[in-house]
Amino acid sequence: MRDHPHGEQTSHHTDVWTGRASNRVQWLLALGGAAIVALGVELAVDSAWTSGVAPLVMSVVGCIAAGLLVLFLTLGFVHVALKVDMECLEVRCGHIGVPRRRIPLAHVAGAEFAPHVNPRQWGGWGYRWRPEKGTAVVVRRGEGVVLQLWDGHTFTITVDDAESAVRVIRDRLRPGATAPRA
Repeated sequence: MRDHPHGEQTSHHTDVWTGRASNRVQWLLALGGAAIVALGVELAVDSAWTSGVAPLVMSVVGCIAAGLLVLFLTLGFVHVALKVDMECLEVRCGHIGVPRRRIPLAHVAGAEFAPHVNPRQWGGWGYRWRPEKGTAVVVRRGEGVVLQLWDGHTFTITVDDAESAVRVIRDRLRPGATAPRA
């Protein structure tokens, strides 16, 4: 017994390309943020401050707030995941996938391979915007994908095997590469 009509071929391969990039150095920054939080907790629990409660409270709150900010911002950009399907490209950052950006392939004019993307070019790690360069998600130094969008902007993503991602995106941008919609 067949589940498909005679003469019709079944395809078991997926039409989704996925890639990732990660940065182990940012784990050290996250550890530094956790240490600052621990300092704030230590100050709150075992303080020998004699100059009053207000400076102690300000120190504790400042340490905890700064430590949590460093911790969560670094963990948010420890890695990036890129998914390209038949209709769109999706970029997710960190373990919970936020920030996330979906770009329909209809909005993409072209894709280029960038062999050397450096965080220094973008002002550091993370989700970056520079007026003269466009927008980027940079989690490490190395290869990346540069998308030219139809509105004139560019979007750069650092990802492992970026050449493969560019080939997949270019294939999907060709006329007739996607199935016609009914």
